Order: sequence, then C-alpha cells, then structure tokens
Amino acid sequence: MELRQLGYFVAVAEELHFGRAAERLHIVQSAVSMQIQRLERELGAELFDRTPRRVRLTGAGERLLPEARAVLAAAERARAAVAPPAGLRIGTSTGLGAHLDRVLTAFARRAPDVPVELFSLPVAERLARVAGGQLDAAFVRAVEPVPGVRVLPLWPDPLVVALPATHPLAGRPEIGVEELAGLPLSLTERRNNPALVDLVLGACHEAGFEPVPGPASGSLQDILATIGSRPLWTVVYASHARVLRSPRVAFVPFRAPGLALPTGLAVSATPPPHLDTLLLACGDHES
Repeated sequence: MELRQLGYFVAVAEELHFGRAAERLHIVQSAVSMQIQRLERELGAELFDRTPRRVRLTGAGERLLPEARAVLAAAERARAAVAPPAGLRIGTSTGLGAHLDRVLTAFARRAPDVPVELFSLPVAERLARVAGGQLDAAFVRAVEPVPGVRVLPLWPDPLVVALPATHPLAGRPEIGVEELAGLPLSLTERRNNPALVDLVLGACHEAGFEPVPGPASGSLQDILATIGSRPLWTVVYASHARVLRSPRVAFVPFRAPGLALPTGLAVSATPPPHLDTLLLACGDHES
C-alpha cells in the first residue's frame, strides 16, 4: 500500500467522480483508476460502487476513508518535522539604523532556527511586494494604505538635525527649527520620501521661513559628505544617527515637540509566518 494510492482514494471518495478527482490531482483519469484498482486488489475489497451514472463508497470504502486521512495527515506531520523552517522575508530601509539591529537580535533570541532575509527597497516596491506575497513584512513610515496591505503601528521615529561639526549650532543640546533659517537645506527628492519632505518643509513654514534649497544629492551618504565640507543642514532619523560615524558632521535633536514620523510594519491581509514573534521582537526593541 502506497501513500500515493491512499491520496488518490481520498480524492475520489471526496469527489465521488474519477474525472474530477483526476483534475484535482493534476493527472490523467486512467492513472487514478489504475491505482485504485491496485489498492483494491491489495486490500481484497472493492472500495467504490461504480455505475455509469454515479460513484459511491462501499462499506469497505467508508471504513477505510477516515483511516486513510489519518495516515496521510501523519505523513504530512512527519515531513514537516524534518523540513527546514520557513524563513522570514523583510523589507527594510537604511534609515532604520539601531532599530533594525535590536529587532533582529530580539527575533533571533525568540526564534533562533528561523532564517531572516532582508531586502532594502524603495517604499513603493516594499508595499507592492508585501501585497504580492514576495515579502512577508516590511518596515514603513507614514505611508498611505494600499489594497491588500495593512500597517501595524510600531513606534515614532524622531528626526535630528545634521549640520557641520564646526557650525556654532553644533554645540547646542537641541535646536529650534527657526534657528536653521540661515542655512541651506539639502533633502532627498519628494518622490523618494514624500512624508519626510512634507514634514520638514511644513515645520520650516510653521517657523516662518522658506528654506534655502541646498545642493541636490542622490544619497544620505553624499549629503553628509557635502555637509562636512560646507554649511548645510539636513535631517536624519535618530536611530540611524546613532550608528553613523562622521567626525565632520554633528547630529543634534530638535527642540520639543520635535519632528518624528510613525514607523509601522506592513503585512498582507493573510498573516505571514512568525508574525507574532516578529511583533514581540519589535516590542522588545520599543521597550
């Protein structure tokens, strides 16, 4: 008796039709009929009462059905017991900084056998991959909802000012937005991070000035290199600033209430594997 034969038997018993069972199993009908006949010969009993109009289980077939299902379920549990654990695919961005290190450490402590694969992608692509099932989850900030994705709130991410270490404001314990009016502002293009750009420009307008545009640059690394050599300012997530090392750039908090963007975890409508463990790891980080 083979597991394959029991699987064919259960399919026919549930469909009560050899043709539909074959379609469900993605094989030809003759193969199903042949394996059922072999099973019947081995067991010495007819399992189905076949007529031109219908197929139904015999008494022997009815008795075999729950046992066959139990055998197949046990075989599946055996496979699962030795299969490698499903990994976790997470979308990230470079601005997560210390947040990501701590979350991954907490997750590894809770689920040491679960591999984690990281994908650093633009936010729109992160959301699209979560919706399409190519990512299990993604860290995002202040995003608009998209179909098929829900965002679970995690923590607020404060911003700090990045400016030349030699600038008089660099020695302050905190900086008011209005004190930056005389310095050019270098920001990423709005299409790259609309929530961040709108937050910073809105804060400048509320402080009563239109920021002088600084040189456009393609990456934060380039912007910081430029700030180290000329009077400019930009913003950096505080969690990222803690892992950056640049003796020519100072990172100073904004004066209260400060500037911050909410960070969340984007997941599909169907909960991904290990979601509860990942959320617990995020909670460990938050505390």
